[in-house]
Amino acid sequence: MKKTIATLPGDGIGPEVTAAAVGVLRDCASAFGHQFEFREFPFGGNAIDRCNNPLPDETLAGCKAADAVLLGAIGGPKWDGLPLGTRPEAGLLGIRQQMELYINLRPIRLRSALRGISPLRHDRLDGCDFDIVRELAGDIYFGAHTFQRQAKDPSASDIAQYSAFEVTRVSRYAFERAAGRKKHVTSVDKANVLATSTLWRETVTKVGRDYPGVTLDHLLVDNAAMQILLRPAQFDVMLTGNMFGDILSDEASALAGSIGLIPSMSRGDVGKPALYEPIHGSAPSIAGKDLACPLGAIFSATLMLAESFGLKHEAQWIEDAVDRVLEEGFRTADVADAKSKTVGSAEFTRQIRNQLRKADPAATAKA
Repeated sequence: MKKTIATLPGDGIGPEVTAAAVGVLRDCASAFGHQFEFREFPFGGNAIDRCNNPLPDETLAGCKAADAVLLGAIGGPKWDGLPLGTRPEAGLLGIRQQMELYINLRPIRLRSALRGISPLRHDRLDGCDFDIVRELAGDIYFGAHTFQRQAKDPSASDIAQYSAFEVTRVSRYAFERAAGRKKHVTSVDKANVLATSTLWRETVTKVGRDYPGVTLDHLLVDNAAMQILLRPAQFDVMLTGNMFGDILSDEASALAGSIGLIPSMSRGDVGKPALYEPIHGSAPSIAGKDLACPLGAIFSATLMLAESFGLKHEAQWIEDAVDRVLEEGFRTADVADAKSKTVGSAEFTRQIRNQLRKADPAATAKA
């Protein structure tokens, strides 16, 4: 298999974790006889410094021409003083719009070797394995924003907006995904007070009628936030809007022990390139200090292999190697405990790549 992967290392720890993921993908290509061509482009704050634009035309064109995109992280205090539409985050919103990415998938998985660092009691963690499907192209992030700074009493507004079409297309993805899992969709909204959530609930309910084999229930967002902590095993596929999904997936990442462990996929229509990235930020305070956990980026790479390239065996082969390293006690500082072999990011990545080089490509733990 020959694939082109656009890499956007970005800012802060982004280049470090992206390099780790690329190294693992190179090992995968070598072991299985694939060809992965990596093309790097500026993005976010890095692109502002170089091109005065968080999303240069060259970067957008390169991403659209690739088979998939791997993003590190963007942003930092260096650019916080810029106007909203020119900050690194504007590049992220822009690439989602320009690449027509309207679905975001965030898998919440609890790795057995890391159960001890989760803040929940062990009995509440049993069976914790669910997907958060977040609508990515609408809601408050893409509505009109106003800020009346010069008024006697300054005011601001952000418009949240959804159409039935936007809700329908992400809902169908969630139901299709649930049909291949435990056949349960939990839709999250705030339909008791928000008009957009009323439309959301009505539309999701309508789509659900086309999937009689999948159970649908609805939760208000405040209750959903509580239930994630009380009984995470009740969830299979959680479907929600852009802002609620952003918040709830960060909360859910704590179940696994660290936001640094969770990957994500942003995609649009079938056949178009998807974007993969860890859900953590750029963590500028630890950038360049060999402290960043590379697992969110590495798991984003395995998600890419499975979802965009159909290489599920290769993805599992890499994840098995990660699990062996964790079982041997190696940890970066964010997921370490008193019994860990705490190492830097580079050494942790080296341990994973050593495991890959020793592993038999013909076998995985689930083969």
